[in-house]
Amino acid sequence: MTSSEPVEVPLPGGIANRGLVVRVGDTVRRPQRATSPATQALLGHLATVGFDGAPRFLGVDERDREVLTFVPGDAITPPYPDWALTDAALRSVAELLTRYHEAVASFDFGPHEWPDRPPEPFRTGLVSHNDPNLDNVVFRGERAVALIDFDLASPGGRLWDIAIAARLWAPLRSDTDITDRRLGSSLRRFRLFADACGLTSEERDLLVEAVRQSHDWVYEIVRVGGENGSRGYADYWAHGGAARAERSERWLTTTAPQLRRALSD
Repeated sequence: MTSSEPVEVPLPGGIANRGLVVRVGDTVRRPQRATSPATQALLGHLATVGFDGAPRFLGVDERDREVLTFVPGDAITPPYPDWALTDAALRSVAELLTRYHEAVASFDFGPHEWPDRPPEPFRTGLVSHNDPNLDNVVFRGERAVALIDFDLASPGGRLWDIAIAARLWAPLRSDTDITDRRLGSSLRRFRLFADACGLTSEERDLLVEAVRQSHDWVYEIVRVGGENGSRGYADYWAHGGAARAERSERWLTTTAPQLRRALSD
């Protein structure tokens, strides 16, 4: 590399594109996909309506990679800092998702080809992010301010995003797979997140089922992606992902009554 060539700094996080997403100055370069035009249209809409919680699409570089604005701040990657796992941080994630859903509600998603869509009855007329994992939320001043990595975004719904975020941030999984300060507080944080999202009684009635189905939906994407040649997905699935999915599935099934009570007590 000569001194005139831009420096590419790999960005941590992610599974499918691990090692392929880089920062170049104040931009991010990402591999394109068949559904990239849909994502780019979505980001364009968010910019048009003034939503500041997502990167801006700038074009395509000479290597046919998406060029996006770099969103300054902290994406939450292991080892997780304690401040990112506080109740205040969790509430700020709920507030960010609410702002995103308000901004995306007016987007016309019909003309575009999208990735896998959530199942019915969780398609309610807006494009959900579908992957609000810890490393896809950017914080500044210990508050969630932006969503990144819209690769899985597709026509879905508000409750679907809330279910995925609750499962990841509470988190809703076996204690065997919780090794941080959230151990022992999953049910309480689940209720806190639902309250912070302002869920109606009807939405609360559907939320536990949305959590279970979103778990299966996401892990099926990973499994199939690995079988179809995604090295990141294949490595994740082979090195503990399949076993974690099975443990979480059992936990969600056996704990469903407690999850429902947590939302109503």
